Amino acid sequence: MTIWNPVDDGYADLSDHDSFVQGVPHKTFQRLRNEDPLAWCDGGQFENYWSMTRYEDIIEYNSQTAVLSSAHGIRIEDQSHEEYMARRTFQETDPPEHTQTRTRVARAFSRPIIAGFEDTIRQLCNDILDNALDIGEFDASHLISRQLPMRMLGQILGIPDKDLDWLVTKGDELIANTDPEYTDFLHDQDDTDDFRLMPFRSPAGAELYAYAHGLMKDRVSQGETGGVLDIILQPNEKGEVISDTDFRNFFCLLVAAGNDTTRYTLSASIHALANQPGLFEHFANANSTDNSKIWIPATEEFIRWASPTMHFRRTAIQDFELHGKTVREGDKVVYWFVSGNRDERKFENPYTVNPLRTPNQHMAFGQGGPHVCLGMWLARLEICVLLQELVKRVSNIEQSGDHEYLRSNFVGGIKKLPIKVTPR
Repeated sequence: MTIWNPVDDGYADLSDHDSFVQGVPHKTFQRLRNEDPLAWCDGGQFENYWSMTRYEDIIEYNSQTAVLSSAHGIRIEDQSHEEYMARRTFQETDPPEHTQTRTRVARAFSRPIIAGFEDTIRQLCNDILDNALDIGEFDASHLISRQLPMRMLGQILGIPDKDLDWLVTKGDELIANTDPEYTDFLHDQDDTDDFRLMPFRSPAGAELYAYAHGLMKDRVSQGETGGVLDIILQPNEKGEVISDTDFRNFFCLLVAAGNDTTRYTLSASIHALANQPGLFEHFANANSTDNSKIWIPATEEFIRWASPTMHFRRTAIQDFELHGKTVREGDKVVYWFVSGNRDERKFENPYTVNPLRTPNQHMAFGQGGPHVCLGMWLARLEICVLLQELVKRVSNIEQSGDHEYLRSNFVGGIKKLPIKVTPR
């Protein structure tokens, strides 16, 4: 199994999406953790920024919203205030505003509510595997990883099956807006100024906005209520309703983030099963759908291993010192979660998937602060159930061709994964 990006010499330009096209530049992150854990980095076409790469530092500062704010954007790119206000979601706000918005939808994604979807998810997994395993050799990223979160998105949002592929394609255009396979408007290369007020600076945002309003209009006229979108549209305790802009951005966030992070975690998991000696056999010899000693720690480890959301950016709203350096008010600070999840100070043998790793306090869901992932219970359940059903139904998985990575330093993962399976 390849650990290092083969073109990573330890000095990769983290601002350049091309540095990630052959996988995460782990040599560079390891060097930074050891030599320069708060590094001043060239921002390329954007302003320079600080890279924070050690686990403990990220955990500590992720909770300090009075020092480092989300309310200036969460990606490395720079935005004007007008662009920020037009494109922001509740991810890009601080408490108490963040807390108020989050509270409105948190129940719909709570652990008890999500647990009620287990039978639905298991049936979806079996339907997906029925189709893929009959083929025998296929692209797992497309026929497995993409399918499950896409179909669950339809279940949770109440979206017709016929619209799901289009929606996920638009979600790809948003969150993978630096990869030419997914968009005609590359964020870092093309002139996207016409779309600067749209989510992710992408024309797909406008299409999704129109779709969301049409969907809700139809549902209201038919008397359908109770879904996640209905909840976000309800007035709060002060009688306030969500604005059109905030609703558009929230819908786009659900479509993009609700699909891509789980999708890339599934691909990373299947890649590991096909390449790490003994890993598949570990599950094949102990496959039990209710065995918490097997599947709960394994699921957390696959999530740590994948770390699909590689960074979030914050902005300093006061000066502070760390590792002998002074971060000034207004400076950008990037938390590299993908580096924290490989920090040898926290994780023993971090470049190996250890399905029995406990405790496993990874930061793939943004742990340590108020912005912990809203959909983490759904992601955990989808990953766990899909892998349970996959291992149950095949006796072997092997990679049958070269895999390809997304061109992005924000959301990372395998976008093509050819495999060959042997059904039981």
